[in-house]
Amino acid sequence: MSTVFRSLRERNYLIWFLGSLASNIGTWMQRTAQSWIVLTDLTNHDATALGVVISLQFGPQLVLAPMAGVFADRMSKRKLLIWTQLALGLLALGLGILVTADLAELWHVYAFALGLGIVAALDAPARQAFVSEIVDTELLSNAIALNSTSFNGARLVGPAVAGVLTVVIGAGPVILVNAATFALQIVALLMMRRSELLPAPPAGRGRGQIREGIAYVSKRPDIIAVLVAVFLLGTFGFNFPVFLATMATTEFHHNADGFGLLNSILAIGSLSGALMSARRERARMRVLLISCLLFGVAMLVSAAAPDFWTYAIANVAVGFFALTAMTTANALVQGSVEPTMRGRVMSLYMAIFLGGTPLGAPLLGLAVSALGPRATVALGGLSGVIAAILAFLILRKAGIFAWRDAARMWSPSAPATGIITISDIPDPRTEEQN
Repeated sequence: MSTVFRSLRERNYLIWFLGSLASNIGTWMQRTAQSWIVLTDLTNHDATALGVVISLQFGPQLVLAPMAGVFADRMSKRKLLIWTQLALGLLALGLGILVTADLAELWHVYAFALGLGIVAALDAPARQAFVSEIVDTELLSNAIALNSTSFNGARLVGPAVAGVLTVVIGAGPVILVNAATFALQIVALLMMRRSELLPAPPAGRGRGQIREGIAYVSKRPDIIAVLVAVFLLGTFGFNFPVFLATMATTEFHHNADGFGLLNSILAIGSLSGALMSARRERARMRVLLISCLLFGVAMLVSAAAPDFWTYAIANVAVGFFALTAMTTANALVQGSVEPTMRGRVMSLYMAIFLGGTPLGAPLLGLAVSALGPRATVALGGLSGVIAAILAFLILRKAGIFAWRDAARMWSPSAPATGIITISDIPDPRTEEQN
């Protein structure tokens, strides 16, 4: 098997990957269908209402992420994921039935978006951290890359599939398809061999665990640099439902088929970026900074596109650099933290990545109304350029020369001048087994 997919040789990881991919794609299918319903059926292309839906989907990340990270470190991640997938499936089933029966109103979509956002906030850190309990240390970097590829690839592929299916079968059945994908994820979790899992030691109960996670991150300038970049991209750069829907309808006068086509073309670039990320043996800070910068440039080019097809082609580059940036960021953070802190650190990561979206979505919706879609896409592009600059400045100030030695990371236990690679960080699981 190619080195790109070497983690898939492990039975547990293969089962997890397939179930997770189906669930992630289904989730983004539903979010896209919701956005399309709000934009075309329940309002008259009201970008502000669309921004509210996106805010409700991602807003709970900001509030619940710290506690969700504590749960992920304390509990069995496998059991927690089974319960969250069940809850998400029931919520999707309820909304799908309402939309299919033509009974849905705008407030229904708001309510279900909020419910999904709350459960997803509990699900995210456990999902991100669980991958480190499935494979051995030598496969961890590749497994993290593939897991991140599944999540971020679904963020781009799911809307593409939803755009096409919305035209063929309607938005309601698309949401019902998502409900079925959660069942697939539960089956995958139940099929995994528990004896082959490598669970991290559970964190003990006690006060100050959230503060402990924040303090840990505050001493890691490499993680801070990544989180700053992720916040800017997640808040202003990755609101693709707003960008693509408004460009397709308002600027180029297409309907759902044009929206679906744009998402499909965006997915071509994302899948290319996913494959490139999985080929790397370890994440590199230089790749993150360059991909942030080139994402911004690609977005600026797309904002100036004179016609629909030029805009569509530009989005191949947008998708490529978007997924490269987020896959690299995820692997840099998750691959360098202590196992007992992974849930809390990843909860902060997911809060900033997904939680920034509700902050940016309404602002971008207002920007579309005030400035037009093109200017709004350009603002998204500037976020990538600024993210690269700020992250680089943070690293330089901390003494990490990202351009010369980009694979190196700060050691949690070393002096401030010490730097190590991700692969040099000891894994307590291996030490205990020895």
